[in-house]
Amino acid sequence: MQITISYKRIWAVAFPIILGSMAQNLINFTDTAFLGRVGEIALGGGALGGLFYLAVYMLGLGFGQGEQIVVARRYGENKPVEIGDIVNQSFLFLLGLSVVAFVILRYGSVLILNYGVKSEAVHQATLAFLKYRSFGIFFAFVNVVFRSFYIGLGKTKIISYNTFLLAIVNIVFDYLLIFGKGGFPKMGIAGAALASVLAEIAAMIYFVIYTRYFIDVSEYYIFKKLKLHYEKMVRILKVAIPTMIQQFVSLSVWFVFFLFVEKLGKSSLAVSNIIRSIYVILMIPIWGYATASNTLVSYLIGKGDSKQVMSLIYKIALLSIGSVLIIVLLSFGFARDVLSIYTNDQTLIALGVPVFKVVSVGACLLSLGFVFLSVVAGTGKTNISLYVELIVLILYVAYAYSVVEIFHGSVTVAWTAEWLYGLMISVLSWGYLKTNRWKAHKI
Repeated sequence: MQITISYKRIWAVAFPIILGSMAQNLINFTDTAFLGRVGEIALGGGALGGLFYLAVYMLGLGFGQGEQIVVARRYGENKPVEIGDIVNQSFLFLLGLSVVAFVILRYGSVLILNYGVKSEAVHQATLAFLKYRSFGIFFAFVNVVFRSFYIGLGKTKIISYNTFLLAIVNIVFDYLLIFGKGGFPKMGIAGAALASVLAEIAAMIYFVIYTRYFIDVSEYYIFKKLKLHYEKMVRILKVAIPTMIQQFVSLSVWFVFFLFVEKLGKSSLAVSNIIRSIYVILMIPIWGYATASNTLVSYLIGKGDSKQVMSLIYKIALLSIGSVLIIVLLSFGFARDVLSIYTNDQTLIALGVPVFKVVSVGACLLSLGFVFLSVVAGTGKTNISLYVELIVLILYVAYAYSVVEIFHGSVTVAWTAEWLYGLMISVLSWGYLKTNRWKAHKI
């Protein structure tokens, strides 16, 4: 039977993810806004520390994306017990990976930052942030397992509830720990890191309680007889490893971009951290639609209805670029007002206005690029999405390096690298989808 996925169905899957992303990025917004009141050093350290953490976290999130794609495929094939196998194997794998990730964050960061950061004050602030933030990776990876399970089933409402809880806990403890309110110690940048860890713990507890009382775990056989199975793990890893590498490399390159910007001066790094927070907000609907495309495309193929995939892509792409354009048009004329939320420094605000306009255009390009790239991954051809990402990131780094190190361009010109990234991701991903080589692929 042919299945038609309507705009309403796409919205039903994407909207809770968008709400969840809003809550997730409210954390970033809150951290940046609070640290902006502490000073440029705290802003810079928070930017580098946060990006380093995200780069490592993307290893787990990339595996989770692979888990999500396979869960959606088995859901389309109506194989609930195999879904449980996928979740169990994912939990065991990410548990082990979290130990490796902690070592990288807690100790590997010292070696990397020694060579990468010019300012000693920013260097020390970044290490102070990661000293506490690194402990959150254990809870974050457990949350990835649950998140991927629910998104793979299309049950995305819990994602929004969970991340709103995470945001609330983070905001409260940011205020208490950064500024030392309510009898808590005044920890500055370290307080922002600890607040995020406490938020991730709260989110994990919520996932566990919800799954225990509102999901029939016997149907999916979740967390029963937790034991590694080589063949089952390999099947997941074939899909997940390319997405792990892709996500890790993507955020690592953004971390490298910020190292380039740091060489332009503390003000350029500080304003770039503010712009990063704003840019991420512009990306909220894009991530929602991209994640929905992963699930819905894999589900359609699992149902044996790959002919509907291209029609689905057009619908998701239209919703994605329409949503971003609305946000951009509403905020474009209020750049100074938006920037003033983060800082009172008029020099930083003036420096940030043109960068704000650059990333607004970049978000429009990525509204198509991320959807197309996610569809490629949703077909199961995660190796192709990795190749596309790597090609584009090489061009991205070469461009950013040339602007900063060779031509000594401004921070505004450096951020135009996002235009190149969005355009190339769109063109290469769409070009592959039009070949139809993905239709016969099984996972």
